[in-house]
Amino acid sequence: MDFEGEATTTSATENKELPQPETTPKPLELLRDTEALLRRPAVESLTPILPPKLSSKLQTASSLADKSLKELAEIDLDEIGDFDLRPARIRVGLSFVGFAALMTLILLLHFSTLHLELRTIEQMRQYWYQYVWFVCLGVAGLFVLGRETMRPIRKPRRVRGKPQSGIQNSKFKIQNE
Repeated sequence: MDFEGEATTTSATENKELPQPETTPKPLELLRDTEALLRRPAVESLTPILPPKLSSKLQTASSLADKSLKELAEIDLDEIGDFDLRPARIRVGLSFVGFAALMTLILLLHFSTLHLELRTIEQMRQYWYQYVWFVCLGVAGLFVLGRETMRPIRKPRRVRGKPQSGIQNSKFKIQNE
């Protein structure tokens, strides 16, 4: 048995390369344009059917979204360094821990007000998955905080009075607390 395939001749068409765009849009510009393409037709179709007061508020919100997304698109993501993101990561970790603690307290309040007949072991047996979710969320927040505390602090070097990394737009600058 011969398993070797026979050479087949196919008429090769000319491989034409598609023209590459000269510049690719930045992700934030792409977000701005996509959001605007979705929002503007929705606003135009909703404005005539809404009450005048509500339609003016909708148009104001739409123009505010245009302005804020335009400012957001001006941010160069390559200039944001690790040092600039440190406060945001700390806030995310604290939010995880705080939300987990708050939800655990709400769960305990739920037991003490609505389920007085349940003992602690019965509460754990009946609501164990809520406990697990909230504890895992808190532990994840503690891991984020622990990672940030063990990370070495390297401030960006200044060259001729300008920081090498950082957001140039002062409205969106992350403040180091």
